[in-house]
Amino acid sequence: MNLRNLHFAQAVFRNALCCALLCAAVPLGWGQAALQEDASPIQLDALEIVADVLDRDDSRQKVVSTATKMAMDARDVPQTINTLEMSKYKVYGLNDLSVLLDGTPGLDTSYDMRSDGITIRGFAADSNDIYRDGVRNAGQIRRGTANVERIEIVKGPASVLYGRGLGGGVVNLISKQARFDAVSSIGVRGGSWENRGATVDVNQVVTDNVVVRLTTDFEQSDSFRRGISNRNRMFSPSILIDNKQGLSWLAQYTYDKVWRRPDRAPAFDALPEGVSSRTAYAHPDDFVEDIAESIRSELNYAFNSNWSLKWTAAWNESAQDFDHLYAGRYNPTKGTMTFTRAWQETSNTTFINTIDLSGHFNTGPISHTLLFGGEASREKRLPNLATSGASSDPGLLYPWEIDPYDPVFIESKTPRGEAKTSNRHRATSEALYVQDLMSVGEHWKVLLGGRFDRFHFRSHNLITDKQRGYRGDTFSPRVGVIWQPSESQSLYVSYSKNFAPYGGRGLMSVSVDDTAVYDADPQYSRQYEVGIKSEWFDDRLSSQVSVYELELYNIRYRPDPDNDPFLWAVRGSERSRGAELSLTGKILESGLYVRSGVGLQEAKIIEDKSTPANEGRHKRGIARKTGNLFLRYAPKSPFYAEIGVTYKGPIYNDLANTSQRSGYTRWDASVGWRVMPWTVTLAMTNLAGKDYWRSSSMPGAPRSFLLSANYIF
Repeated sequence: MNLRNLHFAQAVFRNALCCALLCAAVPLGWGQAALQEDASPIQLDALEIVADVLDRDDSRQKVVSTATKMAMDARDVPQTINTLEMSKYKVYGLNDLSVLLDGTPGLDTSYDMRSDGITIRGFAADSNDIYRDGVRNAGQIRRGTANVERIEIVKGPASVLYGRGLGGGVVNLISKQARFDAVSSIGVRGGSWENRGATVDVNQVVTDNVVVRLTTDFEQSDSFRRGISNRNRMFSPSILIDNKQGLSWLAQYTYDKVWRRPDRAPAFDALPEGVSSRTAYAHPDDFVEDIAESIRSELNYAFNSNWSLKWTAAWNESAQDFDHLYAGRYNPTKGTMTFTRAWQETSNTTFINTIDLSGHFNTGPISHTLLFGGEASREKRLPNLATSGASSDPGLLYPWEIDPYDPVFIESKTPRGEAKTSNRHRATSEALYVQDLMSVGEHWKVLLGGRFDRFHFRSHNLITDKQRGYRGDTFSPRVGVIWQPSESQSLYVSYSKNFAPYGGRGLMSVSVDDTAVYDADPQYSRQYEVGIKSEWFDDRLSSQVSVYELELYNIRYRPDPDNDPFLWAVRGSERSRGAELSLTGKILESGLYVRSGVGLQEAKIIEDKSTPANEGRHKRGIARKTGNLFLRYAPKSPFYAEIGVTYKGPIYNDLANTSQRSGYTRWDASVGWRVMPWTVTLAMTNLAGKDYWRSSSMPGAPRSFLLSANYIF
């Protein structure tokens, strides 16, 4: 057994043992005496559950938890929140997280072979700001979504509850898990490009106090790009034990494996004229394997009808292994493309414990909803990687130099060489946070929050045997004022602040070699937001409008890295300003539903002392306009239909703002038949067959279809 597998086995054993001891130490009868027989205990952090019959027509989520770590009416959250109910997107065969989020106001998604390629309000969010069930899911990996029930996106800084981040927002993937009111289902699907898959989701109530659930998914498909394919496997059992007297325990394990022959093609402006968008340049030996595993335990205890305590312990490991060609360069003289080879083995392991005490109380005329919590986390990243260019290695040149119009790789790749980077990064952090939603009179509410973080980082380069370390601390505040003149209208203004330690270069991505140094001071971001959340037509329709300014500041650089590599100075700041609007719900009683949103943003470099010419320029990769509109007609008859449009505006490819990629408009549609327990849907993506580039190196898929059938029991 190699070292990585040994560490993995130890981690699994350690967490399984903790879960077993936890279960044994907390008998179901414990705590009953703490409650009166006539008490009505509640779980303050439990989400309002709607039976997941796979195809809800109304996509609204009235109660959210990501923004406040508590179940709370969305109107009481002074921040923009977008919710995606996955059943609406799965019918189109969308499992890639970046594709699922495409068209969401204020979000930019791009193709990245290594990770999810997500940007929120102008700032990256795919390496440190992705969460699963409220627990950070860090690491370089393409995340599967087969076991995701819905996605909550909180816009703007979230350090007050979640700690470090880059400030654009957080994406929280909420899993399917054991519930007493959930249904079971079996589904199959098939469509274009040899796409086929199946899902089995069984939720079984064992006793009045115990329910178990097992969700599995298999998918395999080729691509419209020649030579590209993928295989996905997911397995997730969970158990919920509830003594119905205030004590409950949820445990869940999830295993997600994605194997791909990667499509890491050259950028569209690096290709010679006339190359088909369906041409890919993957070597037959190329591969990427992503494995994500997690174990989560949630212990809840309600002391009475007002106060509850939750302990969450979670272990996550994200591992990626790849060996492929990339970065193609065209030689017009020879008429050939040459490539660089890269291989990598890396893992990111996180162990987090959080304890949250929440409750309601009054101080005179002011009503409080309080959250007080603590968090301790341990994280490590173990990257090993190397690259080699075809032009620098004549012995390997031939199989990497090909005709761009007819790419044929003749020889197999040689064995991997020695790693050129081999680091061991470790980080620990401890935090205390508090949040209070105060109701002042009938129409006013104030949300106050603060968090103190202390963090320690150490990195060890195994090649040079160099080691470095750093300790730091920071405070993150949040304040929001809400005015609710009626039950249907909620106006708010808010301020929040974020931090990114080690100069914002990523907690676990610091490179350590003979000359590398890192900045000790964090980057910070702050956001001002004004908005209104409304309900219309007897609560059938919900709207959300917000205007914001988000600034990333204290960005650092080295003025003289050659002579004084340890000297850092403030480079400047970047700023995003924008407005967002969403409209979701039921338009007509006859059965016409809408889910829609539009975002306008302008992300610019405000100050850059290292390159003053960049000041005033737009950030690259950020569209000024994003949005979508889906209309769904679901009358009382068995048949229903949907049509929708996704829009993304033009994007600058470079910081100099000299190269621009066109935006695109994509139409999708679906029709279905629903007579319980059966649901059958035929969905068509890119209905008009439009040619477009969804990112600089990846064209959009042409017209494709997916037929899916589900049996609910």
